[in-house]
Amino acid sequence: MTDARGDNFFDRRFGRVYISTEVETIGARIFEEPKMKGKVWVNLVLAVTAFYMSGCEKEPEAKEKTKMSASKESFGKTPDGRQVDLYTLTNVNGLRARITNYGAILVSLEVPDRDGKLADITLGFDTLDGYLTSHPYFGATVGRYANRIGGAKFVLEGVTYELAANNGPNHLHGGIKGFDKVIWNAEQIETEDEVGVKMTYLSKDGEEGYPGNLACIVTYTLTKDDELRISYEAETDKATVLNLTNHSYWNLAGQGSGDILGHELMLKADKYTVVDEGLIPTGEIRSVKDSPMDFTEPMTIGSRIAQVAGGYDHNYVLNSGGGSLALCARVYEPTSGRVMEIRTTEPGVQLYTGNFLDGSITGKSGKVYKKHYGFCLETQHFPDSPNKPDFPSVVLNPGQKYATVTVHKFYTR
Repeated sequence: MTDARGDNFFDRRFGRVYISTEVETIGARIFEEPKMKGKVWVNLVLAVTAFYMSGCEKEPEAKEKTKMSASKESFGKTPDGRQVDLYTLTNVNGLRARITNYGAILVSLEVPDRDGKLADITLGFDTLDGYLTSHPYFGATVGRYANRIGGAKFVLEGVTYELAANNGPNHLHGGIKGFDKVIWNAEQIETEDEVGVKMTYLSKDGEEGYPGNLACIVTYTLTKDDELRISYEAETDKATVLNLTNHSYWNLAGQGSGDILGHELMLKADKYTVVDEGLIPTGEIRSVKDSPMDFTEPMTIGSRIAQVAGGYDHNYVLNSGGGSLALCARVYEPTSGRVMEIRTTEPGVQLYTGNFLDGSITGKSGKVYKKHYGFCLETQHFPDSPNKPDFPSVVLNPGQKYATVTVHKFYTR
């Protein structure tokens, strides 16, 4: 520390005090002045002592951060009496995720705004009962096949597999009882840098019409760097098709707070898969340039949504091509300042803007979910890939290991 003249009076960095050369000179004069009165000496000693005591004061301690933690509690029981649990993950900055082993569902995610105020940014329900009724896959892990399979069937190794037609004539999100409606085994994970919950499920051969006994793992982790990481693993004993994703509905202003049309979205995708009236890809991959599908530069979701029949419900072909973890999307909500960045190893992402929400669902804290009150960014392989040989393959064979990762990072600006 320096005084107005630049002299180094004391340095607190190591708890030491350094008296300036000027003070030393004054002291020398005192000893040289035999007639100097004793009270002057006393005053000097007191002054030097004051400087010394000032230099020894402790710096205020930084506010202690919240510790990483994971906890488990009951979330209720299914109609057949099976216990369902709820896991709460909290990181050092106070972000809090709640996940249930029913459907491996992300129930809530609380994230601070630019003023540090927490809000839950995912749509869903306060209790298990809401998830036991029909709902649009809020926060769910969907599979075996996320998105649509045209005509509810596919051919693999010369065998035709018939699936449930639960979306008009097509198959959607794994069928009547997909992965979103089963109870997963779960265990907590706690390390110095992250907390999580690892969930496992064995989908038996023939379940919902799919071949092969499929052993699946879905792991949610919340890191000290404000990232929600979702990883998927699977192995099969028979050739099958597989496409897993998370179906969270996001509203970065806070769930139930209004529509998401003012959110600014950027997608790292120059192309998308064209669909027919049933939202099944035609097989054409088209450039987004000069169309309302273009989010290569940040645009509000609502700026051109009226030009898209029914709203956005389209698969984008990511520039990364999949395989390695790469930036997929960035979303910014201006009123709260929240930003969500998504990175994934998947080749595609489905943008869905809550077009079928109609106010008939009452969610968390009594909030009513109206049209466009949430958006989804479902990282995935392309829809109807089992029937589109030119799309990236979704076939999993015995001896192979399915492994994908999607990371959501949060910050403010």
